[in-house]
Amino acid sequence: MEIPLLPFFQPKGVVIIGASTSPEKLGYGVVRNLIQSGYTGAIHLVAQKSGEVFGKQIHTSLQNIPDPVELAILIVPTQATPQTIEDCGKRGIKAAIIVSAGFREVGKEGAELEKKCVEVAQNYGVRLLGPNCIGAIDTHLPLDTTFLQPPMPEQGGIGFISHSGAFAAAIIDWARGQGFGFSRIVSLGNQADVNETDMLPMLASDDNTKVIVMYMESISNGRRFVQVAREVSKHKPIIALKVGRFEAGQKAAASHTGALAASDTAFDAAFAKAGVLRAETAEQMFDWARALENCPLPKGNRIGILTNAGGPGVIAADSLEHHGLVLAQLAGATLDALSAILPPAANTHNPVDMLASASPSHYAECLNILLQDEGVDGVMVILPPPPMFKAEEVARAVNEVIGKFEKPVVIALMGSTLVENASNEFQVARVPTYPFPERAASALAALSKRQKQLTKEHIENTKSQNKTSDASAVNPNDLMQDYNIPTAPIKLATNEAEAVAIANELGYPVVMKIASPDISHKSDVGGVMLNIQDDTALQSGYAQMMAKVSAAMPNAKIEGVQIQRQIAGGQEVIIGMVRDSQFGALMMFGSGGVEVEGLKDVAFCLGPLNQAEAEEMMRQTWVGKKLKGFRSIKPVDEEAVKDVLIKLSQLAAEHEEIEEVEINPLRVLVKGAVAVDVRIKFKGE
Repeated sequence: MEIPLLPFFQPKGVVIIGASTSPEKLGYGVVRNLIQSGYTGAIHLVAQKSGEVFGKQIHTSLQNIPDPVELAILIVPTQATPQTIEDCGKRGIKAAIIVSAGFREVGKEGAELEKKCVEVAQNYGVRLLGPNCIGAIDTHLPLDTTFLQPPMPEQGGIGFISHSGAFAAAIIDWARGQGFGFSRIVSLGNQADVNETDMLPMLASDDNTKVIVMYMESISNGRRFVQVAREVSKHKPIIALKVGRFEAGQKAAASHTGALAASDTAFDAAFAKAGVLRAETAEQMFDWARALENCPLPKGNRIGILTNAGGPGVIAADSLEHHGLVLAQLAGATLDALSAILPPAANTHNPVDMLASASPSHYAECLNILLQDEGVDGVMVILPPPPMFKAEEVARAVNEVIGKFEKPVVIALMGSTLVENASNEFQVARVPTYPFPERAASALAALSKRQKQLTKEHIENTKSQNKTSDASAVNPNDLMQDYNIPTAPIKLATNEAEAVAIANELGYPVVMKIASPDISHKSDVGGVMLNIQDDTALQSGYAQMMAKVSAAMPNAKIEGVQIQRQIAGGQEVIIGMVRDSQFGALMMFGSGGVEVEGLKDVAFCLGPLNQAEAEEMMRQTWVGKKLKGFRSIKPVDEEAVKDVLIKLSQLAAEHEEIEEVEINPLRVLVKGAVAVDVRIKFKGE
């Protein structure tokens, strides 16, 4: 089967249009790198002037070059690019890398030219990488279509997708000193055609790629990204560094849900839904990638620490706990075995401190003992420069043990010149090393997270049986009832007399709330009264409420008051949805009532939700844990909350016209839950 993007990495022939004989030109650098990479396919050169470079003839016409040619690299003047793409299309070339800059990134005129390039390419079935990019690399073919300074990156198992060419170039150079390599690298540039989502399956299908890392500045199609990444991550881990976390000028939202759901929150939820591990820094992204490339996954989160110094062991223990891992409780047989080979002053309990006198054999034997313990899921070995031995001797001894077990082992290799040879030993053995225990702990945590992703049980979403009508035409409570979300009956009174009549119909005690499209947070302006016991209290409260609200918001349109029977007991939570422009329905769960924004005890997840995702949202919050009961607070119906979360996410999925939904509070009772206050915002409102 033909794979449209495969020629970017495995072309049968390449033509460089804009080749140059001048060493200071990009067209020279691309020719140099392609030839020196060891690429064995056909290489053709085209330029306005004939000549020769690196022993290759330069042609003056694309039509004159012989077959095969599947990939074109364009280094031509910006204005000439559309015509050059057309020439490629007529020649039968289906993939082109546009190295040239001066398109969308420079303004309106450049954007129009970029659009024209895409239109021409689509007419001829040509896929475009770029413009304004450095190209692509496959270290295993090998193939280097970039103009970067040689040599080509080391071979490895990390596939790298980058929105920034400069960042990719810097990482390639940095990686040479860190002891790891790449399988495929692609710089996307302006993404006029091929984007980050398109490239994910391309890297996932590569046998040499063990883990995928992504430097992301934006996203082309959020929903498609989640769909594709979720499928890819089932087979290969994906790590993303998404920059722009603290974007200025984020749109303010009226609801609690909208106010708390910043754009970066949506990315967190989308990555979680797609099974993408989100790194905080570039260093962390590659720390994790090295571990995921080279280590087996742990069965649990119980970690052993082996060290020859107490201080680093304490640092490691703190770091493991910080990342959600735990110190393994060593079995009695393990403690006995360690005591038999270590000095009496050594600490055989985890962290295992062998003391400064620890020899290479001590390291190897103790590591072997720890890895045999069924209660140990992985080990961090801490190796500062040993006072009496060479660090590389320890490394060789440790490497012999690591290969015998299907458990992850990472090395905190502390020091510089005295551990340089040890670093080389570990690199050859493909054992990941980190300069400090904190980074080693973070890498172990990434392995644990990946294991949880793969073993997590997913429950199918509840299927809907109806809902084909226009939701904007119905009352919020009616819409809740359509999805079997229990609500407390609520009625609108336009005057005091109607309020009294409705209260008697529903039965006291009641709650009274101001009804106004201009007031979102009613309690802030005196628009909520609770526990009204009789007609007299209702009449008095009605007058007070109107006076307070009018004084606080004189220009607000007042439609009357809403009367609702008060539901006593239970616990209050908030459940909401805000529709993100890129990813769709973003669900929220957390502490309800008037203090939700102050407490910020909330969790988000991209909808629609299944049982496992709803449970995870609840586990992430204090109020979710409190549902089980706490001290004098009685436990309430957790299953009812999960049911409402799933049904509300289903409602959101089936009604794209709804921008926001907020149930605040959802009162959770010993049996069941009731939506007390429901707010719905439709598109255009």
